[in-house]
Amino acid sequence: MEHRVLTEEILFRGADGDLVQGFLARPLDATVHGSMVVIHHMPGYDQATKEIAYRFARHGYATLMPNLYWREAPNAAPDEAAAIARAQGGVPDERLIGDVAGARDYLRAALSANGKVGVIGYCSGGRQSFLAACAIPFDAAIDCYGAFVVNEPPEGAPVRVRPVIDRAPELHAPLLGLFGNDDSFPAPDEVRRLDEELTRLGKAHEFHSYDGAGHAFFNTAAPSYRPEAANDGWQRIFRFLGEHLA
Repeated sequence: MEHRVLTEEILFRGADGDLVQGFLARPLDATVHGSMVVIHHMPGYDQATKEIAYRFARHGYATLMPNLYWREAPNAAPDEAAAIARAQGGVPDERLIGDVAGARDYLRAALSANGKVGVIGYCSGGRQSFLAACAIPFDAAIDCYGAFVVNEPPEGAPVRVRPVIDRAPELHAPLLGLFGNDDSFPAPDEVRRLDEELTRLGKAHEFHSYDGAGHAFFNTAAPSYRPEAANDGWQRIFRFLGEHLA
């Protein structure tokens, strides 16, 4: 069933009580529903990721995507804001956690919310989704080809972050991971190592990797888009959310 959707730009309280811009997409029917926090990819708070948030809302999930670059570049175009953020080494992890926690709390407070919230991220947002699910109570988490969860970024990478696999013992949400076997960040070996560590720790997770797909295979606006992998990934996402956010 697809839902009619209202979208709007809002301000919500993020890390340190700061007001942060967010893109809110919510179903217009009166049913009680689960909610999703979408963490955008490194190119930023752009139309492609807003369309992802809209897609979740069409499937019945109120969805909020924080603009992680809002402080550095309020009201800037996505490309400009992303360039400024990259020049500063990316979004600090603790600030990211605070902004995602604020987005989760905003969604939970809605009258139509059932109290269950998931988090999903793409590219750098995949790593951030994993990190957020280790630091904040969520009911479901999805990592779409998140780089630098396991390995350090290579020299010259546009972000200065550290691996977060050491936080895996703190993961309390079931985790869905979707990856491409032709990706280099993360490479298949990194996916395997994360899978092994989560298995060792007894953490609920399921990983799927696609042959012929590399990084950003969900991105319909990029040459990396792989329809077969993306369509299968979406089916797995909504099945996973149906199990954990209903």
